[in-house]
Amino acid sequence: MMQRLDTQSADFEAALARLTESQEGLDDSVAETVADIIADVAQRGDSALLEYTQRFDALEVASAVELEVPRERQQAALERIDPAHRAALEAAAQRVRSYHEHQRQESWQYHDEAGNLLGQKITPLQRAGIYVPGGKASYPSSVLMNAMPAKVAGVAEIIMVVPAPGGELNDLVLAAACIAGVDRVFTIGGAQAVAALAYGTQTVPAVDKIVGPGNIYVATAKRQVFGRVGIDMVAGPSEILVIADGSTDPDWVAMDLFSQAEHDENAQSLLLCPDADYIDAVQASIKRLLPGMSRAEIITASLEARGALIKTRDLADAVALSNRLAPEHLELSVADPQALLPAVEHAGAIFMGAYTSEALGDYCAGPNHVLPTSRSARFSSPLGVYDFQKRSSIIMCSEQGVQELGAVASVLARGESLEAHARSAEYRLKTGASD
Repeated sequence: MMQRLDTQSADFEAALARLTESQEGLDDSVAETVADIIADVAQRGDSALLEYTQRFDALEVASAVELEVPRERQQAALERIDPAHRAALEAAAQRVRSYHEHQRQESWQYHDEAGNLLGQKITPLQRAGIYVPGGKASYPSSVLMNAMPAKVAGVAEIIMVVPAPGGELNDLVLAAACIAGVDRVFTIGGAQAVAALAYGTQTVPAVDKIVGPGNIYVATAKRQVFGRVGIDMVAGPSEILVIADGSTDPDWVAMDLFSQAEHDENAQSLLLCPDADYIDAVQASIKRLLPGMSRAEIITASLEARGALIKTRDLADAVALSNRLAPEHLELSVADPQALLPAVEHAGAIFMGAYTSEALGDYCAGPNHVLPTSRSARFSSPLGVYDFQKRSSIIMCSEQGVQELGAVASVLARGESLEAHARSAEYRLKTGASD
């Protein structure tokens, strides 16, 4: 079922290239369709939004106002859900909030030796939009992970969009919105929802930044509206890479690989291990456990197309390969994960030790589950409070300080043939330039 590879094999690099080739590139037809939808919503507002919601979600309403979910309905969903679900959502929300409070940045200032004041002013975004997937599955965890850091950052208003095919809304999603303190919820999805958040309509307010995962149409729309609004990232298929030393129950590792494979057929699950016998044991666990999985068909397709069991020379070789792949989720399922941690350079989230399954990070550990994919962990980070705060530089020169800074600026400006820049600085010097 899953490919067996060996980093010491002559054909390993070619096999790895085939395995990691992007499965979800930018389709020209998708890009054109999305561009048309965005332009239409930007021009016609609510009218276009209503038409696309009817066409794609089979949800017909007389007015865009009916697309908004009243706060009372959210509260009713919170009261209606199973008490165990409510307790779990509240516990997860508390942990997510607590973790993200450590990320909050504060403004700072200092004076240099010449008395110039320098610093940075931290300001939260005024309005953020969060996209929560709907349709095949409902993700209340995505509500918490996207909304809680925004709340901690101090965002004034959070607008949530979630598709409701046929008018069906998941109570857990609404309950999570209530717990997280989402201000307004609209039952819209797809590229049209992204366009509404970016440009605003008569009913849906424009936001400053759009965050949250979605299908290829949502991802493409986020890419296209970037610049008019900020975005968190353009997410690709889910990924997990497990580095194992053979000390973890092979059933545990098999299920961890399943946990990402069950997302969709393009998800990627990789095991790196120097012990061939242990790889055999994990493979046997996969074969035995897979038939009993409710999403066995999706898992099978994912593992066959993009999964692999890879024998490495040693654990150092495994970490080096992991750094090349920069996985979204990295599990260090080894006896001493702290020993490997310093060598890890690129990963969205790192799960340390046999007891730490990736699923804990998805729901309740505290760190955010919105993570960089497709090797973007080389330069990107998990969603966090810092994504909802802006940084403004502060500069205030003293009369003494400008004498030095102005002279330096004058020389550099004239070196760039920008006379107005130079004279602007020179006017403030005690030997000021003449007109």
